[in-house]
Amino acid sequence: MAGQRAQWKGFIKFGEVSAGVALHTAASTSDRITFNTINKATGNRVNRVFIDSETEELVEKEMQTKGFEIENGQYIIIDPDEVAATIPESNKTLEIEAFIPCSDVDDVYFDKPYYLTPDKMGSDAFAALRDGMRKTKVAAIARTVLFRRMRTVLIRPHGKGLIATTLKYDYEVRSSKKAFEEMPKIKIEGEMLDLAKHIISTKKGDFDPATFDDRYEAALEELVKAKIEGKSLPKPKKVEVSKPNDLLAALRESAGMMKAPNDKPKRTAANANAGLRQRAARGAASKSAASKTAPHRKSA
Repeated sequence: MAGQRAQWKGFIKFGEVSAGVALHTAASTSDRITFNTINKATGNRVNRVFIDSETEELVEKEMQTKGFEIENGQYIIIDPDEVAATIPESNKTLEIEAFIPCSDVDDVYFDKPYYLTPDKMGSDAFAALRDGMRKTKVAAIARTVLFRRMRTVLIRPHGKGLIATTLKYDYEVRSSKKAFEEMPKIKIEGEMLDLAKHIISTKKGDFDPATFDDRYEAALEELVKAKIEGKSLPKPKKVEVSKPNDLLAALRESAGMMKAPNDKPKRTAANANAGLRQRAARGAASKSAASKTAPHRKSA
Protein backbone atom coordinates (compact mmCIF):
# COMPACT_ATOMS: atom_id res chain seq x y z
CA MET A 1 0.00 0.00 0.00
CA ALA A 2 1.72 3.11 -1.26
CA GLY A 3 2.47 5.79 1.30
CA GLN A 4 1.59 3.62 4.30
CA ARG A 5 4.03 1.45 6.18
CA ALA A 6 2.95 -2.13 6.77
CA GLN A 7 2.31 -3.06 10.41
CA TRP A 8 3.18 -6.70 9.80
CA LYS A 9 4.54 -8.83 6.98
CA GLY A 10 4.31 -12.57 6.56
CA PHE A 11 2.43 -15.26 4.65
CA ILE A 12 -1.12 -16.46 4.31
CA LYS A 13 -1.54 -20.20 3.85
CA PHE A 14 -4.59 -22.16 2.71
CA GLY A 15 -4.12 -25.84 1.99
CA GLU A 16 -0.69 -26.21 0.39
CA VAL A 17 -0.84 -22.75 -1.19
CA SER A 18 0.82 -19.72 0.40
CA ALA A 19 1.29 -16.08 -0.56
CA GLY A 20 3.26 -13.19 0.86
CA VAL A 21 1.02 -10.60 2.54
CA ALA A 22 1.22 -7.35 4.47
CA LEU A 23 -1.11 -5.89 7.11
CA HIS A 24 -1.92 -2.16 7.09
CA THR A 25 -3.88 -0.25 9.70
CA ALA A 26 -7.45 0.25 8.46
CA ALA A 27 -8.66 2.64 11.18
CA SER A 28 -6.75 5.13 13.31
CA THR A 29 -7.48 7.88 15.83
CA SER A 30 -4.16 9.67 15.21
CA ASP A 31 -5.87 12.62 13.47
CA ARG A 32 -7.94 13.50 16.53
CA ILE A 33 -7.07 16.64 18.48
CA THR A 34 -4.98 15.81 21.55
CA PHE A 35 -3.94 17.93 24.53
CA ASN A 36 -0.84 17.98 26.70
CA THR A 37 -0.84 18.62 30.46
CA ILE A 38 0.56 22.10 31.15
CA ASN A 39 1.76 23.86 34.30
CA LYS A 40 -0.56 26.87 34.68
CA ALA A 41 2.09 28.89 36.51
CA THR A 42 4.87 28.52 33.90
CA GLY A 43 3.09 27.42 30.73
CA ASN A 44 5.52 24.49 30.45
CA ARG A 45 4.58 20.94 29.63
CA VAL A 46 4.34 18.56 32.58
CA ASN A 47 6.31 15.29 32.47
CA ARG A 48 4.98 12.09 33.95
CA VAL A 49 6.98 10.62 36.84
CA PHE A 50 6.51 7.46 38.95
CA ILE A 51 6.31 7.84 42.73
CA ASP A 52 6.53 5.09 45.36
CA SER A 53 3.05 4.81 46.90
CA GLU A 54 4.46 4.47 50.43
CA THR A 55 7.72 6.44 50.55
CA GLU A 56 6.51 9.03 47.99
CA GLU A 57 10.01 9.02 46.52
CA LEU A 58 10.77 9.17 42.78
CA VAL A 59 11.34 5.71 41.24
CA GLU A 60 13.82 5.77 38.33
CA LYS A 61 13.12 3.71 35.23
CA GLU A 62 15.81 1.11 35.94
CA MET A 63 14.16 0.36 39.30
CA GLN A 64 10.72 -0.24 37.82
CA THR A 65 9.44 -3.78 37.21
CA LYS A 66 6.14 -5.64 36.79
CA GLY A 67 3.95 -7.05 39.56
CA PHE A 68 0.71 -8.99 39.95
CA GLU A 69 -1.48 -8.17 42.95
CA ILE A 70 -2.46 -11.32 44.87
CA GLU A 71 -3.94 -9.54 47.88
CA ASN A 72 -4.57 -5.97 48.87
CA GLY A 73 -1.16 -4.33 48.65
CA GLN A 74 0.76 -7.60 48.15
CA TYR A 75 2.39 -8.31 44.80
CA ILE A 76 4.30 -11.07 43.04
CA ILE A 77 7.28 -9.47 41.30
CA ILE A 78 7.60 -10.49 37.65
CA ASP A 79 10.66 -9.47 35.66
CA PRO A 80 10.12 -8.02 32.14
CA ASP A 81 12.37 -10.79 30.76
CA GLU A 82 9.99 -13.36 32.23
CA VAL A 83 7.07 -11.64 30.50
CA ALA A 84 8.99 -11.60 27.21
CA ALA A 85 9.63 -15.32 27.51
CA THR A 86 5.89 -16.03 27.49
CA ILE A 87 5.42 -14.45 24.05
CA PRO A 88 4.68 -17.29 21.60
CA GLU A 89 7.11 -17.84 18.75
CA SER A 90 5.93 -16.51 15.43
CA ASN A 91 6.36 -18.24 12.10
CA LYS A 92 4.90 -15.15 10.36
CA THR A 93 2.13 -17.26 8.82
CA LEU A 94 -1.61 -16.64 8.82
CA GLU A 95 -2.72 -20.26 8.86
CA ILE A 96 -6.33 -20.56 7.64
CA GLU A 97 -8.10 -23.13 9.81
CA ALA A 98 -11.58 -23.01 8.30
CA PHE A 99 -13.85 -21.23 5.84
CA ILE A 100 -17.19 -20.19 7.33
CA PRO A 101 -20.30 -18.24 6.23
CA CYS A 102 -19.68 -14.51 6.63
CA SER A 103 -22.70 -14.17 8.94
CA ASP A 104 -21.47 -16.79 11.43
CA VAL A 105 -19.37 -14.37 13.50
CA ASP A 106 -21.26 -11.93 15.74
CA ASP A 107 -19.69 -8.50 15.23
CA VAL A 108 -19.49 -8.04 19.02
CA TYR A 109 -16.31 -10.14 18.67
CA PHE A 110 -14.73 -7.73 16.15
CA ASP A 111 -11.62 -6.02 17.50
CA LYS A 112 -9.36 -4.13 15.06
CA PRO A 113 -9.50 -4.13 11.24
CA TYR A 114 -6.43 -4.31 8.99
CA TYR A 115 -6.15 -4.20 5.22
CA LEU A 116 -4.47 -7.35 3.94
CA THR A 117 -2.56 -6.84 0.69
CA PRO A 118 -0.29 -9.06 -1.45
CA ASP A 119 3.38 -8.51 -0.82
CA LYS A 120 4.73 -8.64 -4.41
CA MET A 121 5.46 -12.37 -4.49
CA GLY A 122 2.42 -14.65 -4.70
CA SER A 123 -0.06 -12.14 -6.07
CA ASP A 124 -1.80 -14.81 -8.17
CA ALA A 125 -2.34 -17.04 -5.14
CA PHE A 126 -3.65 -14.05 -3.18
CA ALA A 127 -6.11 -13.17 -5.99
CA ALA A 128 -7.24 -16.81 -6.24
CA LEU A 129 -8.03 -16.85 -2.52
CA ARG A 130 -9.85 -13.49 -2.67
CA ASP A 131 -11.97 -14.37 -5.69
CA GLY A 132 -12.72 -17.88 -4.44
CA MET A 133 -13.97 -16.52 -1.11
CA ARG A 134 -16.05 -13.87 -2.84
CA LYS A 135 -17.69 -16.39 -5.19
CA THR A 136 -18.52 -18.82 -2.41
CA LYS A 137 -19.51 -16.03 0.02
CA VAL A 138 -17.34 -17.25 2.86
CA ALA A 139 -14.88 -15.78 5.35
CA ALA A 140 -11.71 -17.41 6.66
CA ILE A 141 -10.68 -18.03 10.26
CA ALA A 142 -6.92 -17.91 10.74
CA ARG A 143 -4.49 -17.77 13.65
CA THR A 144 -1.05 -16.24 13.99
CA VAL A 145 1.13 -14.23 16.35
CA LEU A 146 0.44 -10.53 15.87
CA PHE A 147 1.97 -7.82 18.02
CA ARG A 148 3.37 -10.26 20.62
CA ARG A 149 0.13 -12.21 21.16
CA MET A 150 -1.56 -15.17 19.51
CA ARG A 151 -4.53 -13.76 17.60
CA THR A 152 -7.59 -15.21 15.94
CA VAL A 153 -8.31 -13.33 12.71
CA LEU A 154 -11.39 -13.16 10.50
CA ILE A 155 -10.45 -12.61 6.84
CA ARG A 156 -12.99 -11.37 4.25
CA PRO A 157 -12.85 -10.09 0.67
CA HIS A 158 -12.73 -6.30 0.60
CA GLY A 159 -12.41 -4.28 -2.60
CA LYS A 160 -9.29 -5.33 -4.49
CA GLY A 161 -7.84 -7.08 -1.46
CA LEU A 162 -8.81 -8.64 1.85
CA ILE A 163 -9.64 -7.24 5.25
CA ALA A 164 -8.36 -9.01 8.35
CA THR A 165 -10.15 -8.27 11.62
CA THR A 166 -8.65 -9.47 14.88
CA LEU A 167 -11.27 -11.13 17.09
CA LYS A 168 -11.78 -10.83 20.82
CA TYR A 169 -11.57 -14.00 22.87
CA ASP A 170 -14.75 -15.44 24.33
CA TYR A 171 -13.74 -14.50 27.88
CA GLU A 172 -13.45 -10.84 26.80
CA VAL A 173 -17.05 -10.63 25.53
CA ARG A 174 -19.72 -10.16 28.17
CA SER A 175 -22.94 -12.13 27.93
CA SER A 176 -25.88 -10.29 26.39
CA LYS A 177 -28.23 -12.32 28.60
CA LYS A 178 -27.04 -10.43 31.69
CA ALA A 179 -27.48 -7.09 29.93
CA PHE A 180 -31.07 -7.88 28.90
CA GLU A 181 -32.21 -10.06 31.81
CA GLU A 182 -34.31 -7.30 33.44
CA MET A 183 -36.08 -6.30 30.25
CA PRO A 184 -39.80 -7.07 30.39
CA LYS A 185 -41.29 -9.32 27.73
CA ILE A 186 -43.28 -7.04 25.44
CA LYS A 187 -44.88 -8.10 22.18
CA ILE A 188 -45.83 -5.29 19.81
CA GLU A 189 -48.54 -6.04 17.27
CA GLY A 190 -51.52 -4.54 15.45
CA GLU A 191 -51.52 -0.84 14.52
CA MET A 192 -48.47 -0.03 16.60
CA LEU A 193 -46.33 -2.59 14.75
CA ASP A 194 -47.72 -1.54 11.36
CA LEU A 195 -46.90 2.12 12.07
CA ALA A 196 -43.36 1.22 13.16
CA LYS A 197 -42.82 -0.80 9.97
CA HIS A 198 -44.22 2.07 7.87
CA ILE A 199 -41.87 4.62 9.46
CA ILE A 200 -38.90 2.29 8.92
CA SER A 201 -39.80 1.79 5.26
CA THR A 202 -39.93 5.56 4.67
CA LYS A 203 -36.52 6.06 6.30
CA LYS A 204 -34.57 3.44 4.36
CA GLY A 205 -31.22 4.59 2.97
CA ASP A 206 -27.59 3.63 2.36
CA PHE A 207 -24.70 3.68 4.80
CA ASP A 208 -22.36 6.56 3.95
CA PRO A 209 -19.78 7.25 6.70
CA ALA A 210 -18.86 10.57 5.05
CA THR A 211 -22.24 11.96 6.12
CA PHE A 212 -21.57 11.38 9.84
CA ASP A 213 -19.86 14.31 11.54
CA ASP A 214 -17.69 14.04 14.64
CA ARG A 215 -19.38 16.97 16.38
CA TYR A 216 -17.12 16.80 19.43
CA GLU A 217 -13.98 16.97 17.26
CA ALA A 218 -15.47 19.88 15.26
CA ALA A 219 -16.26 21.72 18.51
CA LEU A 220 -12.69 21.20 19.73
CA GLU A 221 -11.33 22.59 16.44
CA GLU A 222 -13.58 25.64 16.79
CA LEU A 223 -12.41 26.13 20.38
CA VAL A 224 -8.70 25.86 19.50
CA LYS A 225 -9.12 28.22 16.53
CA ALA A 226 -10.89 30.82 18.69
CA LYS A 227 -8.12 30.65 21.31
CA ILE A 228 -5.37 31.07 18.66
CA GLU A 229 -7.14 34.07 17.06
CA GLY A 230 -7.98 35.64 20.42
CA LYS A 231 -11.71 35.60 19.68
CA SER A 232 -14.52 35.03 22.16
CA LEU A 233 -15.15 31.38 22.86
CA PRO A 234 -18.06 29.74 21.02
CA LYS A 235 -21.19 29.40 23.13
CA PRO A 236 -22.56 25.87 23.49
CA LYS A 237 -25.93 25.31 21.88
CA LYS A 238 -28.84 24.69 24.21
CA VAL A 239 -29.98 21.10 24.12
CA GLU A 240 -33.75 20.73 24.04
CA VAL A 241 -35.00 17.55 25.64
CA SER A 242 -38.05 16.09 23.95
CA LYS A 243 -41.08 15.67 26.16
CA PRO A 244 -42.45 12.18 26.76
CA ASN A 245 -45.72 11.51 24.97
CA ASP A 246 -48.08 8.76 24.07
CA LEU A 247 -46.23 6.13 22.00
CA LEU A 248 -49.10 5.39 19.64
CA ALA A 249 -49.74 9.12 19.07
CA ALA A 250 -46.04 9.68 18.42
CA LEU A 251 -45.98 6.82 15.92
CA ARG A 252 -49.04 8.20 14.14
CA GLU A 253 -47.49 11.67 13.97
CA SER A 254 -44.19 10.23 12.67
CA ALA A 255 -46.11 8.36 9.98
CA GLY A 256 -47.85 11.61 8.94
CA MET A 257 -51.27 10.43 10.10
CA MET A 258 -51.87 13.23 12.60
CA LYS A 259 -51.80 16.99 12.37
CA ALA A 260 -50.09 19.06 15.01
CA PRO A 261 -52.50 20.86 17.41
CA ASN A 262 -51.68 24.27 15.92
CA ASP A 263 -52.21 23.14 12.33
CA LYS A 264 -55.51 24.98 11.66
CA PRO A 265 -56.70 25.66 8.10
CA LYS A 266 -55.43 29.01 6.94
CA ARG A 267 -57.98 31.58 5.68
CA THR A 268 -57.17 33.77 2.77
CA ALA A 269 -57.84 37.52 2.83
CA ALA A 270 -60.69 37.12 0.31
CA ASN A 271 -62.37 34.47 2.45
CA ALA A 272 -61.93 36.60 5.56
CA ASN A 273 -63.49 39.65 3.85
CA ALA A 274 -66.38 37.54 2.55
CA GLY A 275 -67.02 36.34 6.06
CA LEU A 276 -67.09 39.89 7.39
CA ARG A 277 -69.56 40.96 4.67
CA GLN A 278 -71.84 38.01 5.45
CA ARG A 279 -71.86 38.81 9.17
CA ALA A 280 -72.56 42.51 8.44
CA ALA A 281 -75.45 41.65 6.11
CA ARG A 282 -76.95 39.33 8.73
CA GLY A 283 -76.62 42.05 11.35
CA ALA A 284 -78.36 44.67 9.16
CA ALA A 285 -81.20 42.30 8.32
CA SER A 286 -81.83 41.51 11.97
CA LYS A 287 -81.95 45.22 12.85
CA SER A 288 -84.47 45.91 10.05
CA ALA A 289 -86.73 43.11 11.19
CA ALA A 290 -86.59 44.34 14.76
CA SER A 291 -87.58 47.89 13.77
CA LYS A 292 -90.67 46.63 11.88
CA THR A 293 -91.97 44.49 14.70
CA ALA A 294 -91.31 46.98 17.53
CA PRO A 295 -94.48 48.90 18.83
CA HIS A 296 -94.72 52.68 17.95
CA ARG A 297 -95.14 55.17 20.75
CA LYS A 298 -97.81 57.86 20.36
CA SER A 299 -96.67 61.40 20.87
CA ALA A 300 -98.05 63.22 23.87
